[in-house]
Amino acid sequence: MVITTDTHLSNGATTKAESWFAAAEYVPPDAIFALTAQYLKDPCPLKVNLGQGTYRDHTGKPWVLPSVRQAREQLLAQGLDHEYLPILGLRDFRERAAETALGSAIYSGREKLAICQSLSGTGALHLVGLLLKKCQRPLPKVYIPEPTWSNHHQVFRSLGFQCESFSYYDYERMRLDWDSYLSVLDGAEAGSIFIVHACAHNPTGCDPSKAQWREVGQIMKRRSLFLLFDAAYLGFNSGDLDEDAFAIRHFIGELKLEAAVCVSFAKNMGLYGERVGCVVMALNSHVIARNTQSTLEMLQRSEVSNPPAFGAKIASVVLGSEKQRRTWYTDLKTMSGRTREMRESLHDALIACGAPGTWDHLKQQSGMFGFLGLSPEVVTILREPSSSSHLRDAQFYSVYG
Repeated sequence: MVITTDTHLSNGATTKAESWFAAAEYVPPDAIFALTAQYLKDPCPLKVNLGQGTYRDHTGKPWVLPSVRQAREQLLAQGLDHEYLPILGLRDFRERAAETALGSAIYSGREKLAICQSLSGTGALHLVGLLLKKCQRPLPKVYIPEPTWSNHHQVFRSLGFQCESFSYYDYERMRLDWDSYLSVLDGAEAGSIFIVHACAHNPTGCDPSKAQWREVGQIMKRRSLFLLFDAAYLGFNSGDLDEDAFAIRHFIGELKLEAAVCVSFAKNMGLYGERVGCVVMALNSHVIARNTQSTLEMLQRSEVSNPPAFGAKIASVVLGSEKQRRTWYTDLKTMSGRTREMRESLHDALIACGAPGTWDHLKQQSGMFGFLGLSPEVVTILREPSSSSHLRDAQFYSVYG
C-alpha cells in the first residue's frame, strides 16, 4: 500500500509525496552499540568499554590470536582465492566445528547430524529459528532467560515466535535463580523450546554446575522440551574447551536428546568481523538428519545464498592441524586466564578501597561478562563525562554508600 504524505517545499508550496515505507517506525539504536558510540565520543583518557564483548590485550588493543595469525599466513602462502563456497559452507570447517563442539565420541555418529555453516552465532540462531518455524505447527513457545543477550528475543520474535522470559538471575543474592529455573522447566508445555548458553552466560557470568545441568537434562527429557544451545564461548570461559562443552555433550551424548547447537568462533578465535559460525543439529536418525540438512541448505540459499569463506578457512586451518590446535588451546588459556585475573583484581581493588557491600560474587562469575551489582544511578555517575573524579567518588558514596 502506497501512503501519501504532505511535503513542504522551500517556496512555501505543498506537494504530495508517495512512499511505500511511510509506515516505517523509527527504531532506537541497539543499546550495546549505542553504548560503544558513547564510549568513542567520551574524551576521558581513563575510559573503559564495558559494553560490546570483545577481548583486548593489556594495552587495551584488539588481539589477533597467534593461532589465527599463523593460519592466515599459511593460507596466504598457499594462495588464497575468493571463489564461492557451497551453500552449506566449507566442508572441512563444518566437520571440524561439529567435532570440536560435540567431541569425537558423539561426532563418530555423524550420520545423525545436520551441519550448516552460518553467519556467526546470530546467523546460526536465525537458521535454527527458520528450521523450527518450518517444522513445527503451531509454533512452540520459546523460553529465554532473563537477563540474556538481546538478540535472542529479536531473532525469534522477528520469526513470529512467542518469546517468554524466565528468571535466570537472582539480583538480590547475585547468583543463579535456581528455584525459578526448575519451576519454569517443570511448568513449560511439552514441545517448548529453551534457549540456554552452553557456558559463560551473557551477561551475568553465572552458569549451572554440572550437577545442576544434569538435573535440567532429566527434566527436559521427561517433559519433552527442546534445547537450543548458544555456544559462543567454548574454551574462552574456562580455558578448557572440553570442560566448557560439558552441557552440550551430556544432553546429546548421554541423554540422547535431539538438540540444536549454535557455534560461533567470533569470541574464542577473535574472528569478530569474519562472521564464522555453524549450526549443528543432533537428531534421532540418519534419515531425519539427511532431510534436515537439505532443509537447512534450502533456507541458507534463500537467506544468504552461501556463507563467507575467509574466516571459515582460517578456523578450518586452526582446527585441522594438531600443532595449530595446540596453539589455539594456549591462546584460550591466555584469554580466559587474563580475564579471570582482571576479575580478581577488580574484586581486590573494591575491597581495598572500602567499597560498600560484598563483592565475592565477582569471583564466582566466569567468562567475558559479569554483573557488578551497581544501581543504575551509580552507573550513570561513573560514566558521566562532565564529572571530575573527586565529584564522582562523592556521588558514588552518597548514592551507594
